[in-house]
Amino acid sequence: MGEQQIFNALVEFFEEDEWDFQWMEGMSVLVMGFSGKNGKWQCYAQARESQQQFIFYSVLPINVPENKRVSMSEFLTRVNYGMIMGNFEMDIDDGEIRYKTSIDVEGSDLTPPLIRQVVYANLIITDRYHNGVMRVLYSDDTPLQALELVEREALEQDIEEMDEEEFTGFMDSMLSDDDDDIDDDDIDDDDDDDDDDFELDDDDFPAYPPPNGNSPYSLN
Repeated sequence: MGEQQIFNALVEFFEEDEWDFQWMEGMSVLVMGFSGKNGKWQCYAQARESQQQFIFYSVLPINVPENKRVSMSEFLTRVNYGMIMGNFEMDIDDGEIRYKTSIDVEGSDLTPPLIRQVVYANLIITDRYHNGVMRVLYSDDTPLQALELVEREALEQDIEEMDEEEFTGFMDSMLSDDDDDIDDDDIDDDDDDDDDDFELDDDDFPAYPPPNGNSPYSLN
């Protein structure tokens, strides 16, 4: 891509998407605010022309105090584990927290659909875990307790937003698994004494649903 093509593509996208943004003078960075369901924060869209990269940051309006940074590091590490697109970062010196998504477009064009994916994936995840960050910061919850609560709330919210067809499909997927179909030939009536081998207790199940975008999340 040529000089300033990435930055120009960003300006065009945010104008057409009707964002209220400002240009950081002397830098290829756009600044804008965003209000989600769980909080408000500042966003930065950065064009790195020579590297042919686009980076989008959501920066939370808090600085974690020094006595909470170890707990916050644990929480963010738990959140980041398995994250498919992007990651949370904390400045260990001043406690700033941000979520980062990015894309390398070397040899291709930065199209509006690509920009949209980078931007809105960032906003959805930041909004989803915002309350967890606040609980670690302002409550006595452990990082794990805060994460469990966030995941439970997110699942409940997803279910509330489903229409009847989506809910039926969700329940079917939870209650059935075609790969585990068993026919009569798989059952040996003489092995009743081995039934205890297949008993499960609560410790065999995860405490919360898998994180990081396993189902669609909306910021309606």
